[in-house]
Amino acid sequence: MNVFRLCGDMLHLMSIMLLVFKLHKSKSCVGVSCRMQELYALVFIFRYFDLLWSFISVYNTVMKLVFLTSTIYLVYLMRMKPPISQ
Repeated sequence: MNVFRLCGDMLHLMSIMLLVFKLHKSKSCVGVSCRMQELYALVFIFRYFDLLWSFISVYNTVMKLVFLTSTIYLVYLMRMKPPISQ
């Protein structure tokens, strides 16, 4: 396990968790680009398409699935959940 990859994955995971926390707490996505999150989701879908035919490690598979599902969940929160009235 490469320590730099582990640090990068944990920072990426922490940033996604902070964004989900912000969206749940404020119930608003002001300042966050939904279009950019949709593009991230597309990038992750195509980048992690190899999950269907190759297995590298449990850690690699779990992290890919976490990044993919959390990004799709962010898009869901931005698109489908109704915002609060201000």
